[in-house]
Amino acid sequence: MPAARFIVSGRVQGVFYRASARGQALALGVAGYAKNLPDGSVEVLASGTAEALDALERWLRRGPPAARVETVSREDLPEQDLHGFHTG
Repeated sequence: MPAARFIVSGRVQGVFYRASARGQALALGVAGYAKNLPDGSVEVLASGTAEALDALERWLRRGPPAARVETVSREDLPEQDLHGFHTG
């Protein structure tokens, strides 16, 4: 499956961003993980259909209500076979 790595910056830690991203990813049939990074951003690694990854990216740019997303960078990766969606 296609895969992508997203780095989301702004007010995205401590606002249920990762848990909300997990719920959105599972609803889209996307596997991977979301984890906090030391610089205050969130890394999301996702694998799914191209359409699902695009839909996830659109959601990542908004995030949950308490988040204030400033930037989202996307790096398309070689196909990966990931299972489930984890937060760390």
